[in-house]
Amino acid sequence: MNIKELDEENVKDVHQVDGKFEINSTLSIHIENNEITYSIEEIPPYEKRYKTEEKDYRTYIDDPDKMIYLIYVDDIIAGQIILRKNWNNYAYIEDIAVDVKFRNRGIGKTLLSCAKKWAQEKNLAGIMLETQNNNAAACKLYESCGFILGGFDKYLYKGLKPDTDEIALYWYYILEGS
Repeated sequence: MNIKELDEENVKDVHQVDGKFEINSTLSIHIENNEITYSIEEIPPYEKRYKTEEKDYRTYIDDPDKMIYLIYVDDIIAGQIILRKNWNNYAYIEDIAVDVKFRNRGIGKTLLSCAKKWAQEKNLAGIMLETQNNNAAACKLYESCGFILGGFDKYLYKGLKPDTDEIALYWYYILEGS
C-alpha cells in the first residue's frame, strides 16, 4: 500500500476508483435521551454508485486548506479521500472511496487515518462527513474509526428525488483537546 498526496502527476487518478457498492441494509434512526442511535434493518439488495463531481482538482495541490490522498496497491489506484477545511473549523470529507477490488484490506481505515493526521496538523476541531442511511457499510466503518453520529436530515435529498427515503447522516470525529 502506497499513500500519495495529490500532485501534478497523479491528479489524473482522482475519481478513477470504482466506488460502486451493494446496499443490503439501512440504518433506522432513533433518538434516546437526546442521543442519536440506530438499528440496522436488512433490505433487498441493490447496487449504488455516487456521481462524481467534475472540478479541477489541480486547485487542491497548493491550497493549504484542501488535500487529496490517493492509495495505490501495486501501482493501481485503490482508494482516495478528498478533504477541505470547513467553515466550522472541521476538516470536511468531500469524498472517500475504495475501489471494489480492494475492499476489506484496511484501505478505508488508512484513508481516515490520513484525514485525522491532516486535521490535527491543521489544528482543526475534528472531521465531519455526510453519508446516507442506506450506506450501512460505510457507517459501520466510520463508527469503528471513532466517528459519532451527530445529526441527520430526512429532507436533504427530497429536492433531487421527492419519493426518496434516504436520510443524510452527519458523522463527526472529535480530535482530542478540542
